[in-house]
Amino acid sequence: MPAVSKGDGMRGLAVFISDIRNCKSKEAEIKRINKELANIRSKFKGDKALDGYSKKKYVCKLLFIFLLGHDIDFGHMEAVNLLSSNKYTEKQIGYLFISVLVNSNSELIRLINNAIKNDLSSRNPTFMCLALHCIANVGSREMAEAFAGEIPRILVAGDTMDSVKQSAALCLLRLYKASPDLVLMGEWTSRVVHLLNDQHMGVVTAAISLITCLSSKNPDEFKTCVSLAVSRLSRIVSSASTDLQDYTYYFVPAPWLSCKLLRLLQCYPPPEDGAVKGRLVECLETILNKAQEPPKSKKVQHSNAKNAILFEAISLIIHYDSEPNLLVRACNQLGQFLQHRETNLRYLALESMCTLASSEFSHEAVKTHIETVINALKTERDVSVRQRAADLLYAMCDRSNAKQIVAEMLSYLETADYSIREEMVLKVAILAEKYAVDYSWYVDTILNLIRIAGDYVSEEVWYRVIQIVINRDDVQGYAAKTVFEALQAPACHENMVKVGGYILGEFGNLIAGDPRSSPLVQFNLLHSKFHLCSVPTRALLLSAYIKFINLFPETKATIQEVLRSDSQIRNSDVELQQRAVEYLKLSSIASTDVLATVLEEMPPFPERESSILAKLKKKKGPGAVSVELEDGKERGELNGGGDRGGDAAIAASNASTPSPSADLLGLRSAAPVSGTAPSAGSLLVDVFSEAGPAAASAGVNDDGFLSALHAPEASDSPLVEGPGDSDSAPPSAASEDPAPPLPESDELLNKFVCKNNGVLFENQLLQIGIKSEYRQNLGRMYLFYGNKTSVQFVSFSTTVSCPGELQSQLNVQTKTVEPLVEGGAQVQQVINIECLTDFIDAPLLNIKFRYGGALQNISLKLPVTINKFFQPTEMAAADFFQRWKQLSQPQQEAQKIFKASHGMDTEVLKAKLLGLGTALLENVDPNPENYVCAGVIQTKAQQVGCLLRLEPNAQAQMYRLTLRSSKDTVSQRVCDLLAEQF
Repeated sequence: MPAVSKGDGMRGLAVFISDIRNCKSKEAEIKRINKELANIRSKFKGDKALDGYSKKKYVCKLLFIFLLGHDIDFGHMEAVNLLSSNKYTEKQIGYLFISVLVNSNSELIRLINNAIKNDLSSRNPTFMCLALHCIANVGSREMAEAFAGEIPRILVAGDTMDSVKQSAALCLLRLYKASPDLVLMGEWTSRVVHLLNDQHMGVVTAAISLITCLSSKNPDEFKTCVSLAVSRLSRIVSSASTDLQDYTYYFVPAPWLSCKLLRLLQCYPPPEDGAVKGRLVECLETILNKAQEPPKSKKVQHSNAKNAILFEAISLIIHYDSEPNLLVRACNQLGQFLQHRETNLRYLALESMCTLASSEFSHEAVKTHIETVINALKTERDVSVRQRAADLLYAMCDRSNAKQIVAEMLSYLETADYSIREEMVLKVAILAEKYAVDYSWYVDTILNLIRIAGDYVSEEVWYRVIQIVINRDDVQGYAAKTVFEALQAPACHENMVKVGGYILGEFGNLIAGDPRSSPLVQFNLLHSKFHLCSVPTRALLLSAYIKFINLFPETKATIQEVLRSDSQIRNSDVELQQRAVEYLKLSSIASTDVLATVLEEMPPFPERESSILAKLKKKKGPGAVSVELEDGKERGELNGGGDRGGDAAIAASNASTPSPSADLLGLRSAAPVSGTAPSAGSLLVDVFSEAGPAAASAGVNDDGFLSALHAPEASDSPLVEGPGDSDSAPPSAASEDPAPPLPESDELLNKFVCKNNGVLFENQLLQIGIKSEYRQNLGRMYLFYGNKTSVQFVSFSTTVSCPGELQSQLNVQTKTVEPLVEGGAQVQQVINIECLTDFIDAPLLNIKFRYGGALQNISLKLPVTINKFFQPTEMAAADFFQRWKQLSQPQQEAQKIFKASHGMDTEVLKAKLLGLGTALLENVDPNPENYVCAGVIQTKAQQVGCLLRLEPNAQAQMYRLTLRSSKDTVSQRVCDLLAEQF
């Protein structure tokens, strides 16, 4: 090994690194490191002052030890001292140590900032670059505050070296991304934009990254950059590869700069200046022409650089969407890539053509490649390419090719990858609905879809077909006949049974004239599937059976026998038992006319946006769905008129438990809800539905009080803040101050921590039922006020208020209720809730009314608790315990040890933990008796991750509950809430 002079290298460092590499074990390595750390510590603390070389060497050793994974808790001051050195190598090591090891909250930041200021004002380009690199690497808010005003001055100064300008531009970009509020360009804006004209290509490349970022946030301030960017792009595109030798990459002049210029132009609309626009079109045409030229090199780097510019140019053409000639040329160029041997190119071509298909200028050109795309869907080996091919088929579909595309997608669905089946099902359902030339084809397509991929057909899909069948009289008979035939298959998917039960229950009479589909044959066919189905489907079938009694009186005895059987009226599932008992009693005591009224045919669904389309938008992200259901004539034709159609939510599901796909944001439709229910003597209304649109429904709450749990129709009237609800109430009730919350309010609130539905309050006069649903940081709550007396309530008013700090933590909006509640009736109120940040208290509900002249004033706590905004999170054991260890600070943990107040039944514990809103993680805790859960609390301000561990001790009848979250108040609140449940 050649000797290393003291000025050129650090022999001691080389020897130390060699010793570490030669260690035979981890213990030997740690021993050698500890020895070296002791030596360095003694040198730093010694009386003898160290020279710059020695400091540099020891700081380098500390840096190397840190990179090996060991903690370093000294040497920071020596590194800061190196910054004042006039030797490049010493200053470089000092900056390197600071960039890697110094925390942005360190007490040394002020000293570091002073050293950086000295270097920035030194005018030594090397030292200035080192200082700028350090600022960018640390990127703290303190550094942004100190240097955000200085760096733009350096960037635009006439005497600044080109290398320093490059560093200054990138440093400013880093600070802007970290603290955009501190980087104010102001007077520097025009001078920064004019860096696009700089002679040095490196400066232009660095400056354009900064300008692109600034333009995306403040386009108006930087709009003068468009003409300069076009001018610079034109010079690059028209130049030969020899003109820009230093910036030519495999015969492609300045490819990175070209891509950045094209990306910058995508921040703005087409130039208004005719000359600039013409020059830009000429540039884009030149790029498209060069793509057709034979390659100048066979190296992959050449084709990569060339194609990168081409795809960025095509993105700009698509963004402008105003040049038909360029759009068609771009489409043809992409069409050539569809059969390229390079997989990445095929993927990018399919992705870009998806966007082109939405343009009126290029849609027809895209359609010419349909056979190539279908072939890609069938033969591509890469699943991501196949998915893009499916996206493109979906985007290019119109009336002329809908049947072909839907047929191909159905054919592919039989062998499609499981990861994309659900999305494929949604797309087929949307296309079949949008471009249905006749309804028999639509029904056939959806039933075929259920047959091929039943497991991936979401509720929205079969809801939608039922909705359309109900809204179209001319398709009902065909749908009943088709679904009857489909149910005769030996193996029939449960979703097919749901569709069959619903359609035959409504329209089975349309095919009952054929002996092959007589009423008893229909019933026996449905009942043969009963024992194979889940509880919600059995509930739907029971509702279909009671409909059969109304449609076909001759089946009454047979169906009553089924309802009377022990397997129904003594069913372990309370919902099925309740339906069987109620339907049996209804069929026994009700007259034919009453039965016909109660079980009349479902009314048409009101028109709303398709929930299938809404689900696909959610799955793909905003702006990713190019096919929209058209308004006006087409939608009216399909759904039976402009006031029909609408979205799907369907009857005959579990009345006690909301559907997992229950709509929270008003995407689904709802029937107008009557303000009053029937008299107390006949509380049963239409029993065929839970909370579906256009379906009156009857449910029975936990205490047996019948309540029509309608999902309310979204109101066009503006929502009012809760406290203002009482404004419309008569003064006689509203003038009274709200009563204090009932003493049992906290107990009532705790009942709803792990459930969303039930009876919130009940006395001799009034019963308040509640049904709520939550998604992310939004919630919707339905309150049902039932008058248990035969005397009407007058001046009935409700007020929801958020006391104290809760006003800034929750946004609660309510709709006023009817001021008159008849005896035996109920009224309904909708409350929308938005969680702004985490909270502890609950909103207060105040109800006032007059009964027999006496004022009733009741205040309760609404069961809105922080856990309602949990989103369950699945994670593996390793990820759970890694995250558990990260949340190890004392304030992040809340723990309670308490005695069990209920039986320690395993299934009950699991149900309560799932009801909390978290995901219950199996096989994670080493002790199988313990339970671990994970979830994220969604608020508007932030997301709070939360981990839970429940350790039961059956012998001692005790629990230990531990909560860890990224926010201490959340840990404590969730811990307190959950401890009350066990």
